[in-house]
Amino acid sequence: ENISIEEFYSGKNLKIKELFKNKKYIIINIWASWCIPCRQEHQYIENISKNNNLNIIGLNYKDKKNNAQKFLDELGNPFDIILKDPSGTKSIFLGAYGVPETYVIDRDLNILRKYIGPINSENVIEIKQLAK
Repeated sequence: ENISIEEFYSGKNLKIKELFKNKKYIIINIWASWCIPCRQEHQYIENISKNNNLNIIGLNYKDKKNNAQKFLDELGNPFDIILKDPSGTKSIFLGAYGVPETYVIDRDLNILRKYIGPINSENVIEIKQLAK
């Protein structure tokens, strides 16, 4: 809860609770520009981003900022907030083993779902059901 993570564009440190804003849930998607499965799942993250009950947080993992920006320019930016994890330590704190990984978290900071590897269309349906 007291962990703070640097925001991608502003460099401002944000605490986990601040990521919710006025939403019930957040999705944290750990991604990197060099990650091939991240490219494959990106369309599904875009699909989830249309849900109004959640904020989608991108946690950019061990990446160069300019490469990450090119990835977003090419494929679109579905994220409400992007955070930086240049060393990978923030992802390890969440329990991540690699990229991509996606977490659905409620306001009490309970992890409701954890997806290891790229999400798919079935996961999108499940996430939308959860975030009603």
